[in-house]
Formats: sequence, structure tokens, C-alpha cells
Amino acid sequence: MTDTFRFPENFLWGGATAANQYEGGGMEGGKGLSICDVLTGGSKTRSRQMTWINRTTGETGYTALRPRTSLVLPENAEPAVLDNEYYPSLKGVDFYHHYKEDIALAAEMGFKAFRMSVNWARIFPQGDEEEPNEEGLQFYDSVFDELKKYDIEPLVTMCHYEMPLALTLRYGGWSDRRVVGFFERYAKVLFTRYQHKVKYWLTFNEIDNIANFPLICAGVPEYSPQAIAQAAHHMFVASAKTVKLKNEINPDMMVGQMLAYMPVYGYSCNPKDQLLAMERERDALFFSDVQVGGFYPAYKLKEYERNGVVLETEEEDFELIRKYPCEFIGFSCYKSMCVSSEEPEKRNLKNPYLKESEWGWTIDPDCLRLTLNELYDRYHKPLWIVENGLGAEDTVVDGKIHDDYRIDYLRDSVKSIAQAINLDGVEVIGLTVWGWIDIISAGTGEMKKRYGLVYVDMDDEGRGSLKRIRKDSFWWYQKVIRSHGTEL
Repeated sequence: MTDTFRFPENFLWGGATAANQYEGGGMEGGKGLSICDVLTGGSKTRSRQMTWINRTTGETGYTALRPRTSLVLPENAEPAVLDNEYYPSLKGVDFYHHYKEDIALAAEMGFKAFRMSVNWARIFPQGDEEEPNEEGLQFYDSVFDELKKYDIEPLVTMCHYEMPLALTLRYGGWSDRRVVGFFERYAKVLFTRYQHKVKYWLTFNEIDNIANFPLICAGVPEYSPQAIAQAAHHMFVASAKTVKLKNEINPDMMVGQMLAYMPVYGYSCNPKDQLLAMERERDALFFSDVQVGGFYPAYKLKEYERNGVVLETEEEDFELIRKYPCEFIGFSCYKSMCVSSEEPEKRNLKNPYLKESEWGWTIDPDCLRLTLNELYDRYHKPLWIVENGLGAEDTVVDGKIHDDYRIDYLRDSVKSIAQAINLDGVEVIGLTVWGWIDIISAGTGEMKKRYGLVYVDMDDEGRGSLKRIRKDSFWWYQKVIRSHGTEL
């Protein structure tokens, strides 16, 4: 084909998962509870619920988790696992017991990279222990060894919405400075143990989502500008200390930052729409400005001033952030957004030029090229599309899944990446398709919202054989990888 569709020889094709949606084994191997472990399933119309128990009266109940709200539990109540409830994250789709089978499927597709996360609570069950859980470390040793057998490069997220629940209950999550030290200890254990098995690391998954989901993203129960800003600052310091640690233990490893990013379009040519689009994009770019750029941008300092936010900092913080930025940028990008100054409270208007998925997400063939150019022009660092895919409700017919809609979406994604590389000169490390195997939806806790190229026989209540079935998209992606992106 034309040069437009050539990829670098070392381009890393693969797929992505997260422990809280995939791993399972939630009460095995000495693992502690993470925040997502106490969340029930939800749906398109029903929020996920946190379950709790009143330690004084024994009463149990549910509290809905909604975007941009504080977590409010009754007095004396603590999050807990209830006997009569199903918790999707505790089971995932049981990678814990199926990792050899799943990695063999990834190898069959031709994966060069396998994005996964280490569950912090499997290594430090409470988060603040002095010594790690050896059984948890041995599990990941086995996973990394299995990946090495097939010459698949792990890309490991250190905290992917898997903060130990105890760190929220005891400290209020990342709003407490002490959590920086706990994370530094955790990072040191991971780097020391796996330095010869894992080259690529990501610190925090979609760190910018702290502004919408402070509890899940950062263990912070309070939704306020002050609490969110303070928690983010502590995460920035921890990120810098992680890069410093990496340099001391094995500089051949690389530590990246991970952003939830999507292009934002002004609804019209009204300049006020474009200004609003700029502000919305800054909601995400602020986090990479600090973690990758190494400094707090002026626009955010002005915002803090307007909102009365005053950061508690230590003398060395800003020097650490400047001196130890992340070395590459990983990002998720599924869709674009559309905003209007006439309806500024609406975070995403319907775009008349684009189709939508079953879950109302825009299907934008150009969003990856736009995103890659925006980030590369701004930071001049290598980029990695670590999440991209289409969530849809698949149907099994005679043991097969014909998901042409997913193939169409991914074909456009690969074209968009190729254009950014060949036409614009963007440096792209790889693509790890999100949920390459069906996993629990993070947003809704459903199983029916499937992203995978491999089907998993399980329903929204955790019932099913867990049998893995190759979808049509499995064979399509295998062809793409084998042809190095020239056969789409």
C-alpha cells in the first residue's frame, strides 16, 4: 500500500486490560480489598453502588457513585463486601486462573505488547505495610514469565483504579501526603523485583479523571477543588519520585504518564465555542503539562487563585517535578467531544457529523490523528495509544461472533495512527487495543458492554462458563499485525 500506511519496524501492536476489570481472584493469594472491589455492577441508566456496613448497628446499605460528587456514607458506616451481592471486580473474567490460556490467545494474534496492571492491593493488601505480600509478587512473576515465553513486552500500569481501600479509609487517599511514601515503597518493590522482566511502566491510569471521579481515581472521598488539587499534587510528586527511583534501580526501564484524552470541538465557529473547547482540553492537558512538561502551567495557577485553592507543598516538590518528568505519554482515546458556549454545563453535545455507539459515544475516524498531533506538538515525547476500542453488545450465533462494527472502528483507528506517523511525523511507540478480551466495564460494571476481540462467556451477574471464543475481529487484528498494518 502507500506510504500513508507504513508503521515503524519496532511498532508494538497489542491489547490492554486492567486488573480491577480483568484479573479476578479478588479474595485469593493474600490480596486486600481495593476501592473497585466494593462496587456493584450498574448499567447505562443505573450508577454503580458502593456497599457498606454500619459497624455499630450491623445495618447494611448502598450508596450510588456519580461523577463529580462526594462520597457520603451514614455515620459509623464503612465500605464492605456483603454476602448477598455480586462484585464484578472481585471476579473480573478470572485472568488469575486463566492467564496461560489468555496469553496464548494474545500470542496467537501476534501481540508484541500486553498492557496490564498490577493490583496494588495484591502487593500491599492495606497499602501501608512495611513488607509486601510475597504470594502476590509470585503471581506476577508467573504472568511476566509467560509473556516472555512468547516474546510479548509487558506494559504495566502501577495504579489503574486499584488503590487499596484501606488507604481511603485511614488516610483519605492521595489527599494525605503519607500516601506518597506508601506509593514510593510500592514502586521500589516493583522495580527491584521485575526490572529484568518489565521495561515499560505507567504510573497512574487516566490521572486526569481525578477531576470527575476522585474516589475511584485517587481514593479521595471529597469532591472539592481543594481536595482534588491537593491529591493531584501528591500524585505528581509520587510520579517524579518514581522516575527518580527507576533511574537509580535500572535506567533502561521507561516510566510513562497516562492520560484520558479526547479532542474537543467547538460546536460552531463562534469564538466563544472555541474558547470553551480550549478550556475543556486543558482539563486533561494540565496533568501532562506537569507530569511530562515538568511545571505547573500559568492557566492552572490562575484557576487555583480564582477557586481559593492553596496547595500544601514541601520545599523539594517543584524541583522533583521539574527534574524527573515522565519519559513517554500513554493515553486513552475513544471518541471526541463537542461543546457549546450556549450550553456550557453540557460536557458533550451530539455532533451532527458523527455516528454514535450503543452507549452514546461518538465514533470519530480522525480523533486519534488529532490527539497524536496535539500531544506530540506540545511535548515532543514518544506517544503510545494504550486504550482505543469500541464497546458494543455482541451476539453469539452458532458459536461465532460477527463484529464487523468493531472491525470498522478499529480499521479507522489504524488509518488515523498511520496518517499521524507518515503524514505528520509523530513518534508512536504502539497501539494496545482496549479490552482485547471481554472484561468488566469500568464505567458501568456491566459485562454486556464488550470491547474484546475475544468473547468471554459471562453475563452481568457473573454467570457463565468463562469460555473464550475468538470473534471475527480476532482474525482481522491477527492479519493487521502480521502485515504490519498494511492489510486492513
